[in-house]
Amino acid sequence: MKQESDTDKPSPLLKAFQGRNKTVPVWFMRQAGRFLPEYRALREKHSLEEMFTTPELAAEVTCMPIDILGVDAAILFADILTLPAGLGFDITFDKKRGPLIANPFEKEGDLDRLHALDDVPHIRRTIRMINEKLPEHIPLIGFAGAPFTVLSYLTEGGSSTNFRKTLRLLTSSPEVFDSLMEFLTDNTIKYYELQRDAGIKVFQLFDTWAGILPRDIYTERVLPYVQKILHHIDLPSIYYIKNSRHLVNALMEVDANILSLCSNVNIRKNKVLQQSGKGIQGNLFPAYLYADDTTLIRAVDDVLQAGRRYRVHVFNLGQGIFPDTEVSKAKLVVDRVHEFHK
Repeated sequence: MKQESDTDKPSPLLKAFQGRNKTVPVWFMRQAGRFLPEYRALREKHSLEEMFTTPELAAEVTCMPIDILGVDAAILFADILTLPAGLGFDITFDKKRGPLIANPFEKEGDLDRLHALDDVPHIRRTIRMINEKLPEHIPLIGFAGAPFTVLSYLTEGGSSTNFRKTLRLLTSSPEVFDSLMEFLTDNTIKYYELQRDAGIKVFQLFDTWAGILPRDIYTERVLPYVQKILHHIDLPSIYYIKNSRHLVNALMEVDANILSLCSNVNIRKNKVLQQSGKGIQGNLFPAYLYADDTTLIRAVDDVLQAGRRYRVHVFNLGQGIFPDTEVSKAKLVVDRVHEFHK
């Protein structure tokens, strides 16, 4: 619950977006869940669908890392496929295989069975409940999957290793691909507005799988839709791509306030990034959290020193935290980052 002493504290994360922070804010992608024992205890009692759609449970999970780790932001406990579930896709979650889509997108005619986003009441209620629990200086990050990444799940019927169906749609049926991308883009904007109106303070757009594309295809076929969404974002914004080293030059065009970079982008030596004036988020290699404390601290310090080369640096991992990470290791990272001064 909110405490009186919290109300006058500034938010390190929001100050970072303004370039006014003297300390580096830190949070972890996928911090709300899987590696926390408290989360696993809840998970034994409830299905994933129940946890996503029950505001009391989703709010509890979202707030867990604040007290346990001392991170500087909360991120909404929801799924990247919450939006398409509101568009007419039948989505369930399997413990071993992840999300499963019973009615995947296969042909142009499938657009006719989809409908625009109306409302997602449990997301609105969850956000309001979270904000009632969070200290004033801890902002809530909302998020959505970017159109290409969501499209990949919808065409593959779930997770994929080769993205064969997605790439076939892109190259053999470009007009159908573009129609679905446009539909997802328009509804992602609606989903963002829903979250904004409910009370999020920051918005992150996850384009996890766009890194499978060559730079020219990404620039021509994906980036325009990303830009359309970002042009509608009137809150501090973050954009993330996994395996994005070959896309760094293209990312210079992205209109997000901060680029969240995966671990294969060397932020210490990348002159393109350093000269761009863009803010960055990241990008500790998550496997370092398996290392001994001395090695982990050295890796954290390396990222922090590299971050000094940028106008804005938010500390994070290069991808979501691994589910078997020890909580004590994550807490060590947070404490080390908080000891660092720019």
